[in-house]
Amino acid sequence: MPVEGGSSSGSASAARHPKQKRKAHSLSIRRTNSTEERPPGILRGDMLEGQDSKLPLALRNNLLDLFGQIEREFENLYIENLELRREIDSLNERLTGDGQAVEGGDPTKGALKAKASHSTSQLSQKLKTTYKASTSKIVSSFKATAGSRALCQLLREYMGHRDGIWDLSVTRTQPVVLGTASADHSALLWSIETGKCLLRYAGHAGSVNSIKFHPTEQMALTASGDQTAHIWRYMVQLPAPQPPPDVSAPCDDDQDSSDREEGEVDGEGPCEVPTVRVATATLKSHQGVVIAADWLVGGRQVVTASWDRAANLYEVETSELVHTLTGHDQELTHCCTHPTQRLVVTSSRDTTFRLWDFRDPSIHSVNVFQGHTDTVTSAVFTVGDNVVSGSDDRTVKVWDLRNMRSPIATIRTDSAVNRISVSANQRIIALPHDNRQVRLFDMSGVRLARLPRSNRMGHRRMVCCTAWNEENQTCNLFTCGFDRQAIGWNINIPALLQEK
Repeated sequence: MPVEGGSSSGSASAARHPKQKRKAHSLSIRRTNSTEERPPGILRGDMLEGQDSKLPLALRNNLLDLFGQIEREFENLYIENLELRREIDSLNERLTGDGQAVEGGDPTKGALKAKASHSTSQLSQKLKTTYKASTSKIVSSFKATAGSRALCQLLREYMGHRDGIWDLSVTRTQPVVLGTASADHSALLWSIETGKCLLRYAGHAGSVNSIKFHPTEQMALTASGDQTAHIWRYMVQLPAPQPPPDVSAPCDDDQDSSDREEGEVDGEGPCEVPTVRVATATLKSHQGVVIAADWLVGGRQVVTASWDRAANLYEVETSELVHTLTGHDQELTHCCTHPTQRLVVTSSRDTTFRLWDFRDPSIHSVNVFQGHTDTVTSAVFTVGDNVVSGSDDRTVKVWDLRNMRSPIATIRTDSAVNRISVSANQRIIALPHDNRQVRLFDMSGVRLARLPRSNRMGHRRMVCCTAWNEENQTCNLFTCGFDRQAIGWNINIPALLQEK
């Protein structure tokens, strides 16, 4: 996560301390971009010219990719077949050397034939099994991709930051806008419909690590690597809506997004927009990076989490420090407040998360939960009585506030999990991963979908955070990442639950 001071990609690369940024991996079948198997100068589009087909070029390209993958699978099977045959020949030679002749009337001839027949049968069965597994994997991947695109449609891309985006949030009041917090020392507010940058906050002297909006007023709370948290007011005017981008159009460039340079982004940064440089209130009590901050219910108090291993509770009106919450053994990574009760959950690199109860002014109880084996990157409340925690140990756990001795559901993934979010209405968990994927699960741990990712859409570096917006009968999911962009998605909830 972000560090103090520093800007550009340098600060963003160091920003993952103390957690090292993992090399992104993808389990999905990669598209082949190589032209080594084709004559020089002949690309896929040239190969398709002159062929009579009504299929769109992008779909035909996709089919060619799949057929190419099938061909490579058969090639691998053919090579494995040759190796197995060589092993059989070697076995026969050893048997012959041991005195078991394979010719004439030797009584071992029948046994040798039976053994060879058994080996051939094993080879045939292995080839069949490998073939079925390989082709099923290819077909399943194709079906999953097509299904994900039907359930999750790209809404808009939000590009303009000059460094990685650590956090994002959606306002709870009108006008509804998207806020992003970046390692470039700024926070930006965006029009969700048009993707236009509406306002820039430039009051911090370090990486902006989180952003949260006041529940009833036009105020934002940002946490920073400059060891402070800022409360600032904003006023924005929404522009006229524009049509969404056409993601079905054929791609002119066959380069996979994951192969682009770190600083390469599509589009240009925001134009001259109104800039706020002075905070309404500055919270200064921490001795280290402030990694996260959130509003308590009602918006009269805020809580901050820091790398100094403490969380602080402040009065908004006076900026006075009310409580210092200590107990974690290592740096804090995140904090979250309950939407309707005075409860706070903090997560840490010490593999635990803690539940702080402020419902009784005279008693401030704390409960420690040790359900993970690595850094707990985030723990969030749901509208009900649940807490969902995510970790670098590649698991997500769902807990019941009424009995938190053990999780009621465990989700195991193939990559570290960053700042998760849970939709308020449908209680769908969105998991952002280090390997650039975003997956959706229900509260029982059943996987619902994976956001599509290709050279036309999706993140090119690790995904840092997710946030939901369920206003006006629509369900949008927003994601942000180390590739300096935020992305909005339309999630078809009825179809998603029907697929389940």
